[in-house]
Amino acid sequence: MSRLVRLAATSAILCGSLILFPPFSFGKPDYMKKEGKACTYCHIAPNKRDLNAVGKCYAEHNHSLENCNKKLVAAAER
Repeated sequence: MSRLVRLAATSAILCGSLILFPPFSFGKPDYMKKEGKACTYCHIAPNKRDLNAVGKCYAEHNHSLENCNKKLVAAAER
């Protein structure tokens, strides 16, 4: 019985940690597909949550680049 209890406790801890600390996924692959841009187009570096100016504008305008400053978007494309 104690083996079953240990297994249950281990499983509960594992499941609880997955719920409390989900894998960190900041960027959305859907946005990359929609815009045809790399992660670093909106983020300061790959695998970083921090947004650059284009990313902030994109987030503020309902995930669209249409209303973002054209000079800002053009600079990011270089």
